[in-house]
Amino acid sequence: MRLRLLLILFLATSLNIAAQEFKTAVDYLTYIEKEQGLISKSTWKYTTAVAHSKSARRIDNTRKQLVKSIEAAQKKISALKDGYKGDVDYKNQVLQYLDVCKININEEYDKLIDMQEVAEQSYDAMEAYLLMRDKINEKLDAENEKVENAFRSFALKYKITVNEGNTELGEKIKLSNEVFDYHTALYLIFFKVNFTDGNLSKAIERKDLSAIQQNANTLTQYAEEGLTKLKAIKPYKGDSSMINATKKALDFYKKEAQDYVPKMTNFIMFNDKFENAKKTLEAKTANDRTKEEIDSFNAMVKQVNKEIDNYNKINSTFFQERNNIIAEWNNTGENFISGHVPMD
Repeated sequence: MRLRLLLILFLATSLNIAAQEFKTAVDYLTYIEKEQGLISKSTWKYTTAVAHSKSARRIDNTRKQLVKSIEAAQKKISALKDGYKGDVDYKNQVLQYLDVCKININEEYDKLIDMQEVAEQSYDAMEAYLLMRDKINEKLDAENEKVENAFRSFALKYKITVNEGNTELGEKIKLSNEVFDYHTALYLIFFKVNFTDGNLSKAIERKDLSAIQQNANTLTQYAEEGLTKLKAIKPYKGDSSMINATKKALDFYKKEAQDYVPKMTNFIMFNDKFENAKKTLEAKTANDRTKEEIDSFNAMVKQVNKEIDNYNKINSTFFQERNNIIAEWNNTGENFISGHVPMD
């Protein structure tokens, strides 16, 4: 028997047992397995909701249903005062496990929600959010291991032969975890450049040349690092869609830093020069303005109009391409998850 609880984004799986008198140890474990199946089904509903639904309400409702299933299990197990003929070790270990599950699904879930709200404000915040999620997984896996050991000890004590193979549902949950982990690895690579691109865009809006160059250099660095990391990532079961979408995004951001940014920088510098020339000329009276100054300024007016037109065209092209890249990556990610996580 395999008991496992996995947290994917805000996803948890769990275990259930109930309380009553059992004639044999086999009956006792058989009943536990039946109760476990009920929790596994609730878990799977949550998994599929996360993988296939965009409705936050539906996802949270399935999470709450999972909590109710755990609470029902705790009530039944607690009622089994004597465990199996006075042997309460396994029962107590399961109760401890379920208590940890409930705490993580409720309290830790709320912490993750709070962290998710600020995760996209910086790469460090996103890493902290994902690290928190992984730590919850590790904690749950550690408790799960204790339950498994208690189960094996019980089976050995009462000379029960146990099939260690995973159930079909257990295999689906394991597969889902792999899918989400793979997606997360690619998402971090994408997020790092996407976030830096956001900082670059803000610097361009402020016309902060120093910040523009700094973010452009960082964007190039992160894009190249990401492309290197991609070489070590293999397609998931022959599906290279996530790799391809991420590579396409990295190539775009690298091109943006090396091609688009210099053009934007040149325009900002020329526009500043024009504005300074305009202020200088306007500060003089008409009689004080020389013909050379007027001719030079008029030439700059013609040039700045051309530069503005080019700027708008380039900016519009890159803006649309950026939106397409982001939309394509998000759609690819959603299709990857829904395509590899079974519906039922």
